[in-house]
Amino acid sequence: MANKIDNKTVDEIAHLARLEFNEESKMEILNDLNRMLSFVDKLNELDTSKEEPLIYMTNEKNVLREDEPEVTLTQKEALKNAPKKDSDYFKAPKVIDQSS
Repeated sequence: MANKIDNKTVDEIAHLARLEFNEESKMEILNDLNRMLSFVDKLNELDTSKEEPLIYMTNEKNVLREDEPEVTLTQKEALKNAPKKDSDYFKAPKVIDQSS
């Protein structure tokens, strides 16, 4: 295995992720991380020189419908359940205070 995770690396990762571990949990995480690295390292044993890089998971094409405008909800229906509204518009609280 090329790289091996040590306690210092686990501490650095925990610091960056804002996590805290007791010693027992830290040892479990250390073991899990090293097992993951050894698994990934196993992949280096395979000869992939003749394999094409995978760009898409399948060769399927996405079939989309035509984009045609249509009225699905009228303005009156849209305003029907609005908590605050004017005759034609939704009313919302002021977000930007311009006094600054």
